[in-house]
Amino acid sequence: MIKTINNHSLLTQSLLLKTLEIAEQAGEKILGIYQRKDIGITEKKDQSPLTAADMAAHHHIKQALTELTPNIPVLSEESSQAEISDRKSWPILWLVDPLDGTKEFIHKTNEFTVNIALIINHEPVLGVVVAPALQCSYFAMKSHGAFKKESGKTQKIQTSLPRKITKIVASRRHGNEALEKFLQQIEHYELMQAGSALKICLVAEGKAHIYPRLGPTCEWDTAAGHAILNEAQGKLYNLKTGKVFTYNCREQLLNDCFIVASEKLRSFSQGTVAS
Repeated sequence: MIKTINNHSLLTQSLLLKTLEIAEQAGEKILGIYQRKDIGITEKKDQSPLTAADMAAHHHIKQALTELTPNIPVLSEESSQAEISDRKSWPILWLVDPLDGTKEFIHKTNEFTVNIALIINHEPVLGVVVAPALQCSYFAMKSHGAFKKESGKTQKIQTSLPRKITKIVASRRHGNEALEKFLQQIEHYELMQAGSALKICLVAEGKAHIYPRLGPTCEWDTAAGHAILNEAQGKLYNLKTGKVFTYNCREQLLNDCFIVASEKLRSFSQGTVAS
């Protein structure tokens, strides 16, 4: 049986800032490889691409987080199958995507991120998303607000509501018929495209209003952005159940389809945008 942790005493400003620093350091390692001609592309068992940058960021983050919090296990997209199997007994863990948007990295769009989240009792309570090529970072901690750092300036962020036009952000590489059907429900919209966890962050900072994800993702893709979104007055809903996402609860780490929007939008868990 998984034991629960009843307080969030670990959540300090120091922990958040150190986590941000670790993610930014991983971003620097990624950029060092990004500038090379040979970025070391291989293929995983599922035929998705893997680069030298994925592994460099993974090793740095895992070592740094283990040194920072020795008693908290680290689960990364590049973790071994044994570690993934062990996770079900962990009431607290770091959930990491060392390079979210590997295809964006390969195609040189700059829209890739480093994602680090702290999960306590299945909830993302701290999140950091760093976009090294765009030189910006998003970060948040439960009950402390959400922030964006860019060009040396840090500002608080929050979601926004559509006025005449609903701004919808979607993946550059995962459009499908379900998305087209979703868009048909909306009378006046502008479609934006972006890669990686940046889509969740664009909603969190109010530059987009809705992000419908109607294709596959994994928990490490969403957890850090979800923590930021929560503190920016947004919600991430499971379209299958209509409930808010939870983490490290299921046999597999695959997410159901979901929708992201301001918590002030109503009925969007059913795929609509009534306010």
